[in-house]
Amino acid sequence: MMNKHADTSLKAEKIAGGVASDQRHDSAHKHVSGAAIYIDDMPEPAGTLHGCLGLSAAAHATIVELDLAAVRAAPGVVDVLTAADVPGENDISPTGRHDEPVLADGKIEFFGQPIFCVIAGTREEARRAALLAVIRYEELPFVTDVAALDPKEDRLVAPPLTLKRGDAADAIRQAPRRLKGRMRIGGQEHFYLEGHIAMAVPGEDQDVTIYSSTQHPSEVQHMVSHVLNVPSNAVTVEIRRMGGGFGGKETQGNQFAALAAIAAKKHQRAVKIRPDRDDDMIATGKRHDFLVDYEVGFDDEGNILGVDFMFAARCGFSADLSGPVTDRALFHCDNTYFWPAVHAQSAPLYTNTVSNTAFRGFGGPQGMVGAERVIEEVAFAVGKDPLEIRKKNFYGTSDRNVTPYHQTVEDNIVDRLVAELEASCGYARRRRTIDAFNANSRFIKRGLALTPVKFGISFTATHYNQAGALVHVYTDGSVHLNHGGTEMGQGLYVKVAQVVAEEFQIDLDRVKITATTTGKVPNTSATAASSGTDLNGMAAQNGARQIKDRLTDFAAEKYQVSRDQVLFLPNRVRIGNQEIAFADLVKQAYMARIQLSAAGFYKTPKIHWDRDKGEGRPFYYFAYGASCSEVSVDTLTGEYLVERTDILHDAGRSLNRAIDIGQVEGGFIQGMGWLTTEELWWDEKGRLRTHAPSTYKIPLASDRPKIFNVQLADWPEAFEPTVHRSKAVGEPPLPLGISVLHALSDAVASVADHKICPRLDAPATPERVLMAVERLKREAKAGLP
Repeated sequence: MMNKHADTSLKAEKIAGGVASDQRHDSAHKHVSGAAIYIDDMPEPAGTLHGCLGLSAAAHATIVELDLAAVRAAPGVVDVLTAADVPGENDISPTGRHDEPVLADGKIEFFGQPIFCVIAGTREEARRAALLAVIRYEELPFVTDVAALDPKEDRLVAPPLTLKRGDAADAIRQAPRRLKGRMRIGGQEHFYLEGHIAMAVPGEDQDVTIYSSTQHPSEVQHMVSHVLNVPSNAVTVEIRRMGGGFGGKETQGNQFAALAAIAAKKHQRAVKIRPDRDDDMIATGKRHDFLVDYEVGFDDEGNILGVDFMFAARCGFSADLSGPVTDRALFHCDNTYFWPAVHAQSAPLYTNTVSNTAFRGFGGPQGMVGAERVIEEVAFAVGKDPLEIRKKNFYGTSDRNVTPYHQTVEDNIVDRLVAELEASCGYARRRRTIDAFNANSRFIKRGLALTPVKFGISFTATHYNQAGALVHVYTDGSVHLNHGGTEMGQGLYVKVAQVVAEEFQIDLDRVKITATTTGKVPNTSATAASSGTDLNGMAAQNGARQIKDRLTDFAAEKYQVSRDQVLFLPNRVRIGNQEIAFADLVKQAYMARIQLSAAGFYKTPKIHWDRDKGEGRPFYYFAYGASCSEVSVDTLTGEYLVERTDILHDAGRSLNRAIDIGQVEGGFIQGMGWLTTEELWWDEKGRLRTHAPSTYKIPLASDRPKIFNVQLADWPEAFEPTVHRSKAVGEPPLPLGISVLHALSDAVASVADHKICPRLDAPATPERVLMAVERLKREAKAGLP
């Protein structure tokens, strides 16, 4: 029986920190105070060595001479690793294509490819020594721009994909109107605040522990084991937190971890490798840029009848994740629109650039940008507001609801979402106001656009849609939680902890969040594809329910009541007509030798995908959103400001609205940056010249919309039984930034009275905006359509 003097918290009607409550990020106070411990903040073991990569100075070449004598003789240098020093396989390709060496072995395929790794007493000594290498190359022809390639003839790094439904060519041919065009969509640097870093600590026998800033600890574990030629059980990978990832730490951390491990085992000393920002940007992959060719058939009202797409991607010298990235671009070439007949192809092209990789959205945003260009083209062709054309071509609910990959859209809410945002942001009124403003403003022009988002949730590689978790309940009633998801600032840890707290009905501060490690939960999937909470939350819930079921069975037997008379209340358990503290029940269960630990597991149901046929159900559900942005453009310089953005986003039944709104805000800004100021540029020698904050421009605080209204829709819930009917919110908000690109296009179009489609490529830098303004003025003067 509960003590009458028990803590008043045991009488609470609701736990503190359960699901659907706004909780701060578990490390927020540490982030702002500098107390959060990242890998570079960890105390270094005595005798720790430091590594630095030696990078190539040719875009495509054969190494004729590699003279490292001066490097080895430099002060503090302990060793210089080359391909010959790899004890196992000199390969870190994540898809098993054996096309990505740890260190180049005689052949160079991009400017900045790692050739050797200096190991020295200090980081400074290693960096200085790396500059002393003498390397002679026999240079070979190279290509950095996919515009110079034929997507149907030139070399690919992965098999292409074709999606088709109906006869697109015939639909386009028979359509009353048709047009074709091309759009260039730029790439993007991840620009995580914490760069790549790995620290390897050797153990006895074959063992090594790797502290790696990675979104995929299990992959780092496997790569290191292959490189060292040891079994996976000899390698433990741990990560408590990353200072940002955005997909850039899904595969790209493999190289640094592998080299640190090789040196650590060779010298039996801890080894840390932390490249500087320039080397990090030069030697690691980025968001794929695309060249999109499109043809569309439509009628005079703007109803689209057929589309044909070719998505050609600059993939770099190896496959990395380019196959699935370009696949996902095709999966999203419809965005929220029903194409009655569609044909879409991908071309993951080989180029002599660093291999591009995962980036928030994983190709999906590029597919959506292509879809929105088609909508814009049709709108200008028929002389209507692009929003009208968007709504006219939305997916239906009971019909017009099959995607190009033959999945039926069962959870479509885009009509309601867009209608609510259109009304709440005053779209029609502001459209009239802007038209009047532009008519009376000679140089400053305003633009407005409202764009929707439909984003598919699940790994398209079906086997990745699984997760494990480890839950311990200690005899004082406190809980230890571990799972395969990684924390990179997105709030995954606290959301999963809320799920466990809710299951046990204990306050959130009773759940201990612990670092992700392959030593506790094995064979984990990357924290990617917006599935971190969906997968790990369900796995943790499963683990907690196993223990809860045991406690229920124990209580029913001990107190001689039926199972349905055992009820978990906030921080206590009602058993029949009495209540005891949760911790007291746990202690009693321990004394009765009840297992208080469980390994939870979850696999996403219903999904399947036949890539050869281009058909299946690759996504468990869709997340939706809509964004309306207004911009001001100086037509004399091309400079612009984002005056206002209104967002309405679908997070289902949000587990933590505070965290989710932060994700929506950050995703929008990152998407806006990708499509406006962030430009990757290679020179005539194949060198990436935008490899530092001085030349690569991410959005500043001053670039945010002057008025920024972000709301989560309070009525949707996940169509499928996700964790508490919540929806993923990592990647879906990023394409909301497309509204800024189209608002800029709208402003540019005003200089020609909205008669000519601006065909504004991305990123829409001020220079590109200015060139578009001047081009439209010339075309309007010449009387071109």
